This record gives sequence, structure tokens and C-alpha cells, in this order.
Amino acid sequence: MNRRNYQKELERIIEQNGEKKPSVLLHSCCGPCSSSVLEYLTRYFRVTVLWYNPNLYPEEEYFRRLETQKELLCKMGLSEQVGLLVIPWQSEKYYKAVAGYENEPEGGRRCEKCFELRLQECARIAKSGNFDYFCSTLTVSRHKNAVLINRIGENEGEKEEICWLPSDFKKHNGENRSVELSEKYGIYRQVYCGCEFSLKARMQQKKQELAERKDTENE
Repeated sequence: MNRRNYQKELERIIEQNGEKKPSVLLHSCCGPCSSSVLEYLTRYFRVTVLWYNPNLYPEEEYFRRLETQKELLCKMGLSEQVGLLVIPWQSEKYYKAVAGYENEPEGGRRCEKCFELRLQECARIAKSGNFDYFCSTLTVSRHKNAVLINRIGENEGEKEEICWLPSDFKKHNGENRSVELSEKYGIYRQVYCGCEFSLKARMQQKKQELAERKDTENE
């Protein structure tokens, strides 16, 4: 069975829309990832960014990344063109959603539950706000499973009767472009995915790298 090309599907939707610019509620996982996605989508859609990331840890990181999102919109000249909906930090919902999966590796079931939580809320808000589509910046990262994210998005869209906008934003140099734009605008780029578990994994990795470097120096 051929694997679906989600980015080609998006391009066909854009072509079918012609001169029309439908509305889309874009869930943003962070400012840097949203940069190239916004650059692309605003050509063809009326975009509103949804900031719903209860997975972020600690609370200070939530607000730092939120301010980065606002800063990016301003520096890209999109503050007037792109709306921003902010949902308060709700970490208790995240921990409830991933209960029992705390020891899963990055990219495992814990991440899947996190995607479901955020896309479910995005679908609900998109439906209540009468958006034409909803989607997420999550597919811009090579570390994220675009097939899984699109599958979850489609499932949540069916439940809410709202159209999921398929994507694989890493295609056509999307991820590299997000790095370029982040550097161009001098915005904060985080070094871990966002949750408490990814932070601990990153700290452990750094500790191991430091130990290996010391071993090499002592040889």
C-alpha cells in the first residue's frame, strides 16, 4: 500500500481553492516551528494561531515560549494579519492524559497522547469558531511522526465535524527554513521538546555527553 503524501494533499487543496483564502486554526507547538509554516500558509489561508500547550514544563518555559510566539508574529509583520488565541497553562490536563505512559521513550505512546490532547482541543475550538480547517505545526519537525499526527488530526476532525488540513510541513525544506527564520529574527529556540520528561531526557543526554568528553580527554 502506498504511503500517503500529506503535503501533496495540502497542495491539491490549495489549488482547488484557487483565489479563495479559507480560514484555518493553526495549533502552534512553538514559535520557531511556526515560522516557516506561517510564511507558507498565510499565502493561501486566513490564519489564526492557537497557543494550547499544556505539556510545557516548567511554567516559566510556557510563558517564555508564548512570548517568543508573539515576538515572532511581530517581527514577521504578521501581528495584524494573523490572530492569536491563547489557552492558559493547564498542566494538570497534560499529566492526566499521559498517566501510565510516563516512562515511555520520546516518540512513544506518551507523545501520542500529548498530540491527541492538543489536536482534540484545536478541533473543538475550530468547530466552535466556524473555521474552515484546523492543523498543526507539529509536522514541520523531523523528530515528529507526520503520519501519526495526520491520523490523529483526521480522527479528531471527524469527531467534531471539522476539516483537518493535511500537512507534512518539513517537506520542501520546511524545517531548515524554520531554523533560518528563527536565526534571522533572533528568537529563542528551545533545546528540548517541552514536557518535563523530555527535559529530563535532555539533561541526561548532556550529562552523558559531558562524561564521554571527559573520558576522551583523559585517554
